[in-house]
Amino acid sequence: MEPSLRQIRYFIAVARTGQVSLAARELHVSQSAITAAVKQLEEILGCALFRRHARGVTLTYNGTIFLRHADRIFAAVNEAIKAPRRTLSQLEGSLRLAMTYTVAGYFLPHYLERFSRLYPNLTLVPLEAARTEIEAGLISGVYDIAVMLTSNIGNQEKIGHETLVRSRRRLWLAAGHKLLERRSVHLMDVAPEPYIMLTVDEASNTAQGYWNRSGAAPNTLMRTSSVEAVRSMVANGMGITILSDMVYRPWSLEGLRVEVLSIASPVPTMDVGLAWAVGEEISPGAKAFADFMRSECLNPERADPSTEGGRIPKRMVRG
Repeated sequence: MEPSLRQIRYFIAVARTGQVSLAARELHVSQSAITAAVKQLEEILGCALFRRHARGVTLTYNGTIFLRHADRIFAAVNEAIKAPRRTLSQLEGSLRLAMTYTVAGYFLPHYLERFSRLYPNLTLVPLEAARTEIEAGLISGVYDIAVMLTSNIGNQEKIGHETLVRSRRRLWLAAGHKLLERRSVHLMDVAPEPYIMLTVDEASNTAQGYWNRSGAAPNTLMRTSSVEAVRSMVANGMGITILSDMVYRPWSLEGLRVEVLSIASPVPTMDVGLAWAVGEEISPGAKAFADFMRSECLNPERADPSTEGGRIPKRMVRG
């Protein structure tokens, strides 16, 4: 017996939300339908995909591996559906696409691969840079368009932007950590614990902002620009951290589990989207890329549950 697309779709929804009830609400089906589909899928595959607990479910090691393949399956299905409605683009030239570190490592690669296949005659030039460099490069014309953390944009007068994905930030802990026993966790509860502070892409500046507003302060044990270092430190029980779901992976490089908890205190999302120079003419390649990203991120089968979008005009104006 082969898995059905419906079963895989339901599995992805549960994996993304962490709760059968939330997945059922998103897909507008009953919880029993979700539960039955996941159980059938596990029987077909011959392994458990989730670990059940009082707060919902988390992926097992096999579940994490299967999710990667499931995402690719639905990406292929969606492209197959779109194929009859379009012809291969004859758009030529080059697209100088800037991106920040987090975007380059944890968000864009699979989108870039699909975009390149859709526009084989357009030369894509991906360029990683810091936020300040990207803003200056967009204004000077060094870059055509950028994908970056729109929640970090500094030059609001000259840089227009459109948020495509809002990724929630949650608490990362080692398996068995005492805070996992709490029904509700606030920043005040996190403050006494050893804290691993990520610094890349101005993550520490963002963190300091919501910590200051809470009236508490993190007990910072270590500052690092490496997400993998944070993940390993947390998994090994050296400390805890608050990072976005976009960079979350349930296993460290050593194969140790990283658990997550929602924070009851106000913690902003990490917003990712498009950025451009206000008032400058958008190139055909940049417009094609903007339209593609908007379509992809608003696709309910692949997008983050909290994505949003709009329209970018042919001549960019302030967003």
